[in-house]
Amino acid sequence: MKIPNIMTAREAVKLIKSGDRVLIQGGSATPQSLVKAMVERAPELKDVEVVHLHTEGECGYTAKELSGSFRTNAFFIGGNIRKMIGVTADYIPIFLSDIPSLFRQGYMNLDVVLVNVSPPDKHGFCSLGVSVDIVISAVETGKKIIAQINSRMPRTMGDGIIHLNNFDACVLIDEDIMEMKMMPPSDAEVQIGKNIAEIIEDGSTLQMGIGGIPNAVLSYLTNHKNLGVHTEMFSEGIVDLVEKGIVNGAKKKVNPFKIVSGFAMGTRRLYDFMDDNPEIEMLDIAYVNDTAIIRQNPKVTAINSAIEIDLTGQVCADSIGFRMFSGVGGQMDFMRGAALSKGGKPIIAITSTTLKGVSKIVPSLKPGAGVVTTRAHARFVATEYGVAELFGKNLKQRSVLLRDIAHPDHREELDKAIFERFGSSLMSV
Repeated sequence: MKIPNIMTAREAVKLIKSGDRVLIQGGSATPQSLVKAMVERAPELKDVEVVHLHTEGECGYTAKELSGSFRTNAFFIGGNIRKMIGVTADYIPIFLSDIPSLFRQGYMNLDVVLVNVSPPDKHGFCSLGVSVDIVISAVETGKKIIAQINSRMPRTMGDGIIHLNNFDACVLIDEDIMEMKMMPPSDAEVQIGKNIAEIIEDGSTLQMGIGGIPNAVLSYLTNHKNLGVHTEMFSEGIVDLVEKGIVNGAKKKVNPFKIVSGFAMGTRRLYDFMDDNPEIEMLDIAYVNDTAIIRQNPKVTAINSAIEIDLTGQVCADSIGFRMFSGVGGQMDFMRGAALSKGGKPIIAITSTTLKGVSKIVPSLKPGAGVVTTRAHARFVATEYGVAELFGKNLKQRSVLLRDIAHPDHREELDKAIFERFGSSLMSV
C-alpha cells in the first residue's frame, strides 16, 4: 500500500499555524516525534493552544520561555505537566465521557490533530492502537490530521481504524511506545487488593486502572470465574487472567466475550498481547464511559482511587486542596454506571494514609478540595483495614464505618470529630 503525503516531522508540523488549537493523542500513544518537532517550531508560532488528556514523555510546549508560542489546556493532568498548571497550563474540568461532545458539537473546534498510528494494512487502514478514547472524535472533526506511522504501534480492533486518505501528513518512524512498568504493590495495597477481591463475585464486569491497588486486586482473582472487562483503561495485570480463562466476558450483556477499553498503558508485553487481537475492542470513550452502556453489564465492579475522603463520604480525587493534581476523568462515569448495574459495586480504594502518615479519611476535606464523587454516590470504600459499605447509611452511621477502616493511629482524632459534629454517643449508631 502506497502511503501518501510522506514527509519529515519538521515538514509535517508546518501545517500548524499561529492561533491554532492542536490536540495531541495521549497516554502511551503520545506522538513523541511530532511533539518535539512542534516545540522546535516555537520561534515561528504565537498563541497555539495545545489540548490533551494525560500525556507521557516530554512536554516542552509548557516551558515558561515558550509561553508566547504555546498555552495548554488539559482534560486530565499528568505528572509531566503538573507543576505547570497555573503557570503555562490550565485544567478543564469535565467528565471523560463528555469530551468527545466538545468536538462533535462544536464547542471546541480543532485545527490540527497529532496522532501515533500503526502501519496500514493492505487496504490502507491504520489503527490508533493503544489510545482510541477521545482521539477518534478528534480525528473525525479536526481540520488537519498529522500522523506518525509507527512500526511499533500495535494494531487494535474497534473504533480506531483510520484510512490513510484522512491524513494530511504522514511521518514514517520507528519509535518505542511509552511503557509503564508495574511496580510491586506495597503491603497496604496488597491487603486492599485482598479485601476488594473478596467482594467481587463470579461473572462480574470489571473497571479498573493501573497501579498497585488494581494490580493487587487482579492477583487475588485467580479462583474467580467468567469475569468480564469494560473499562476506560487497562494494564497488563489482566493478561494473566485472560490467558487462564478467568477473564472471558461470557456473562457480559454488552460486547460479550470482548475486553472493551478506551486506552491502555503497560509494557511491551501488553502491547504485543493487544496487537491484532480480536478479543480486544478499543472504542470511542463516549461509548465506553456511557452510564447507559455500563449499567447493562452485570455486577459491574468499578475500582477508583481518591486523594482524601471526608467522614460523610465526599470523595476528593482531583486536587490537593486548591492545587490541581489529576482530574475528574471517568470516575463518576463508572461510579454511577456500576451503581445502576444489577449487582454492581462502585468502590473507592485508598491506602488509609499518605506516604507521610497523614490520614486520607478526614473530618472535612481541605479548603479548595474538589468533590469528584459526591456523598450520595459513594457506596463502597476500601482501605487495608476493611471495606465500608455506605449505601443507605445516614451521616453518623457512615462516619463510624469510615472511622473503622481508617488507620488506628488516627481513629481517636476521627472519634472526636464525629462527637463534635453529631454530639451524641457513638454507641447509638
